[in-house]
Amino acid sequence: MIKAEISDFSLKNHIETLEKDGMTVFIAADGLFRGALFHGTRFVNQMRAQHNLGILETMVLGQASLCAALMIQTMKGREHLKFRCDTNGPAAGFSVEADSTGYVRGFLLQNMIPIDKPLESWDLAPFFGEGTISITRYPESHGGKAPKVQTGVVEIKHRNIAQDLAWYFHQSEQIHTAFNTGIQLDKEGRVIGAGGLFVQVMPAEGGRFTGGEKGRNSAYPDPKEHDDLIRRMENAFSACPPLGQWFSEKGNREDIIYGLFREFNPQAVLERDIIFDCPCSKERYIESIRTLPKAEFDDIKSGKTDPIEVVCHNCASVYKIPVSEL
Repeated sequence: MIKAEISDFSLKNHIETLEKDGMTVFIAADGLFRGALFHGTRFVNQMRAQHNLGILETMVLGQASLCAALMIQTMKGREHLKFRCDTNGPAAGFSVEADSTGYVRGFLLQNMIPIDKPLESWDLAPFFGEGTISITRYPESHGGKAPKVQTGVVEIKHRNIAQDLAWYFHQSEQIHTAFNTGIQLDKEGRVIGAGGLFVQVMPAEGGRFTGGEKGRNSAYPDPKEHDDLIRRMENAFSACPPLGQWFSEKGNREDIIYGLFREFNPQAVLERDIIFDCPCSKERYIESIRTLPKAEFDDIKSGKTDPIEVVCHNCASVYKIPVSEL
C-alpha cells in the first residue's frame, strides 16, 4: 500500500495527545464471555485519507472497518474474512476485509453517497435499504489442500451496521454477539475519536465453556443463571459511553473494560495492534499482469498509455507501471 499522508496539522496534533491505537482482548464471567475493545482513531483517519472520503462516506466505511477489526477475534488460526453489504439504498454498500495478522482494508461500493437534503443526524439508516450482509471466511490451507471457503448471508434487518452484524451472528452462527462502534467528529468534520466494542457468549463444549483462565474451564451454569448473566451483560454493554467521544476526550480502554464490566470480573488476555493497511504492491500487480492470457497481455503492452496505471480498490493506492517492466 502507498500510505496516504494525513496533512491536517490540527488533526495530527490532536491525535498525538490520545492513547495509542490498539485492541484489548478480554474474557469475563470466568470465560462465559469474550470481548474486544478497539481504539481506532488513527485507524479511521488512515482509512479516510487513503480513499479521500467525505464525512458521510467516512461514517459508513469507518463503522464497517471498525466492525471488521473487531471480528479478527473470532478467527481461528491464520484466517482471512470479507464483510460485505449490498443494499438498494443510497449507500449501495461496502466490502471490507480483515486478516488475522492484524490488518483491515476495504472500500465503498459507491463513493460518493448521494444525498437529497442536509443531514440532520448521523443515523445512517436512511442510506441503507433492503439488501444483504455476508461474511466469507477463508481459512488457512493445510497440507497443500485448498481451504474450504464458507459464506453466510442474512437480510438487512436494522439498517445499522453494528446491529445487523450482531443479527448475522445470531442467525447464521447462533451465537449471542454484540457490536458497538463510534466515530466522533469536530465542527470542522475531522475524525477526532473512533472505537469499537465487541462481546460474545462463548460456546459450550461437553457442558463446559471453552475459555476461562489458562489451563482451566469454568463449569456451565444452570439455564436460569446463564440467561440472567446474559441479560446483565446486555445491560452493561448498553451502558457503554459513546466510544468516539470517549477516545476523543483522552479516555482509555482499561477504564471501559474494568469499569463497565466490573461485576463480571473481566481479565485482559491480549493486546493487539490493528491497522488499516493493504498488502498490495507494484511488484504484485506486475506478477498478476504477467500471468494474464497472452492475448490480454499483448493488448496491454500495445496500449497507448505508458506507464499503465493500476488502482487498488481496497486502499486506493495508484501504481504506475512502465510497459518495459512487464
